[in-house]
Amino acid sequence: MTHTSRRGSRIPRALVAGVACLSMAGSLAACGGGSDDGSSGAASGGGADDGSQPSGSLNILVSSASASDAAFNAINDAFMQKYPDVDATITSVPNDTYPATKSAQLSAGSVDIMVVKSFVEVPEYAKDATSDDVLMAQAGALVDLTDEPFMKNYTPSVLDAQAIGGKQYAVPTGLSYSTGVYYNKQIFKDNGLSVPTTWAELQNVMSTLTGRGVTPFGLGGKDTWPAGLVMLGNVASAFPTLEDKQGLVEDLWTQKASLTDPDLQEILEKTQTVFDNAQANFSGAGYDDMPAAFARGDFAMLPDGTWNQPTIDTAVDGAFDYGYFPFPGSDDAADNALLDGKIELQLAVPSSSKNQEAALAWLEFFSDPTNYATFVDESGFSAAQPDIKASEFLTSIADYTSTYQPAWDTLWIANTKAGEDAVYPFNYPALSPLGTLSAEEAAQAAQTAWAAGF
Repeated sequence: MTHTSRRGSRIPRALVAGVACLSMAGSLAACGGGSDDGSSGAASGGGADDGSQPSGSLNILVSSASASDAAFNAINDAFMQKYPDVDATITSVPNDTYPATKSAQLSAGSVDIMVVKSFVEVPEYAKDATSDDVLMAQAGALVDLTDEPFMKNYTPSVLDAQAIGGKQYAVPTGLSYSTGVYYNKQIFKDNGLSVPTTWAELQNVMSTLTGRGVTPFGLGGKDTWPAGLVMLGNVASAFPTLEDKQGLVEDLWTQKASLTDPDLQEILEKTQTVFDNAQANFSGAGYDDMPAAFARGDFAMLPDGTWNQPTIDTAVDGAFDYGYFPFPGSDDAADNALLDGKIELQLAVPSSSKNQEAALAWLEFFSDPTNYATFVDESGFSAAQPDIKASEFLTSIADYTSTYQPAWDTLWIANTKAGEDAVYPFNYPALSPLGTLSAEEAAQAAQTAWAAGF
C-alpha cells in the first residue's frame, strides 16, 4: 500500500514542544541546537542564496516503514509550519514496489526528493553492475550536495562510506542494524534460558522452547524480505568482518567460490532451521503484523532491524521486558559479537526536480541537529550525526555496535545478467515455506543462475 501525507499527521511529543517554540521564534531549530558553524540550519534561508522563501509543491518519495514514516511526517509538518508557502507531500511506498514507483515518478518529473538505494561505488570487476542510482550520480542526474553547509552536520566516516567519486549526493538519515533478534525476557526466564551467543546455544533455545509448546521465532514472510533478515544474520556470523564480506564478493564475481561450497550452503541450511522453528504459515504473515504478535507472546524471538524498535515498543507497551542480541550463526561467539548495519534511507534530489529550492530547504531543515535528533528518536535509527543522544534501547545495545560492520546486503553486488535465484545470492526465497526447495537444491539453483551471468 502507498501512503501519502501532507498536513495533519501525528506529531510526536518531542516535536510538539519544538512547534510551540516555532510559533514564537520562527524556527523549530531555534529552540535549541544549531549547525556546526554556529547558525541555525533551519533559519538560514531554506537553501536559497538570495534570502527568498521557498514556495510551491514539493514531492518527497520514500520507501516505507512505520517508524520512519511517522518521523518523516513529523518533520514535514514542522517544515510546512516554518514555510507555509510550500505544499510538501510525502509518499511512502513498500520496498518491493519502490523501484518501479521511483522510475515512474522520475520519468514524469514529479519527484523532488527521493530515497536512493545500493548507493555505493563498485569495484572494477563488477562495474557493469553499477546501480541505477549511482549511474545517475555519475551522469549528473542527482544534485551535488558536497558543498551544502548542512552536510557538515553529518559524521565524516558515514559520508565517506556513501561518497561517489569523492562527492556527496545524498543525506544519510541514520544507521540501522539488521542482524539482531528481539526476545521476550519473560519467556526466556520462565524457561530457564539465557541469551544465546553461539549456534549451539541457539539450537538449545529452539529445542527447549519447542519442547514446552512455545514457538521460537516469528517471521513476516508475506513480503519475502523480512525472512531474509535471518539470511543476513547467518552471513554476518560466517563472514564477520568487512574484509571477509568483501573477499566473498570478489571470490563469487571472479568465480573462485561457488554457492554450493559447503560453507556457503551452510548459510541456507541454518536459515532453513530458523524457518522450521517459526510460526506456522509465516509465509502469509505481514511484516507490519509482527510487533503485535510479539507483544501477544505468540513467539519468543523476532528477527528484525533496530529501525522497527519504536513500533515494537508501542506494541509491547510495558507488557514485558524485551532485549536484542546479534543472531548467533557461528559456533565461535566472537563471530557473533557485533551487529551488522546499513546507512538508512539516503535522500537525494534529482536534477530534474522542479523545485530544487524547496528540496534543499527541506534537507537543510531535516539536517539541523535539533530537528534531526527528533527524527532519529521517532524513527529508531542510530544517529548519522555526532553528539546526538541515543535512546535507552540503542544505549542498551552499544556493545554490539561499538565497531560498525556493514551488512551483507550493503556490500553484495548483484549481476544483472544472472538469473533470479542468484539475486541475493543466498537463495532464501526458494526455501520452504517461501518456496519449495531444500537448502541444497536452493544453493544449486543459485549457483546455476549465477554462472549464467558470465
